[in-house]
Amino acid sequence: MLSGSKVGLRARHEDDIPVLRAELYDDVVNASRAESRPWRPITPDAKDSRLVVDDKEEGHVPFSVVELDGGALVGTATLWGIDNHNRTAHIGLGLLLSSRGKGYGTDVVAVLCHYGFVVRGLHRLQIETLSDNAAMLRSAERNGFVREGVLRSSAWVMGTFLDEVLLGLLAQDWKPE
Repeated sequence: MLSGSKVGLRARHEDDIPVLRAELYDDVVNASRAESRPWRPITPDAKDSRLVVDDKEEGHVPFSVVELDGGALVGTATLWGIDNHNRTAHIGLGLLLSSRGKGYGTDVVAVLCHYGFVVRGLHRLQIETLSDNAAMLRSAERNGFVREGVLRSSAWVMGTFLDEVLLGLLAQDWKPE
């Protein structure tokens, strides 16, 4: 397990899947804001590619996020779009509603930076988030990410187009705590 100050990132367990499905992906509004594809219902026994881990997929590394104090599942984190040639990747995370506002997001981003820069030897990490996602913007900037641009009206969310903010962090600019 990779550990931060509040959370740990570990492999996805089978019993994580129903919790993540119910609390993150079955929430139409949350899923519509987090995914780049339209929400659709998934049957309970489906092998949902967003949740079930394919250990052979090298370009996508999903983690379950757990509290260090007690081990409760609090969300999911992902290093995705890993490009080993250019040594880049993207960061994504989703916290259960009951786990938001506790500083977990900032800690998750810090642990993903450690994984990307130290463990994987990447050069650049990138985050794309909706412009009104103040929590993610704050978590990214507290970890040294720099706003690099705005993708105007690039996300279709629940009947309207929203801007996305593009943030980047280079290994040489990363300051681990």
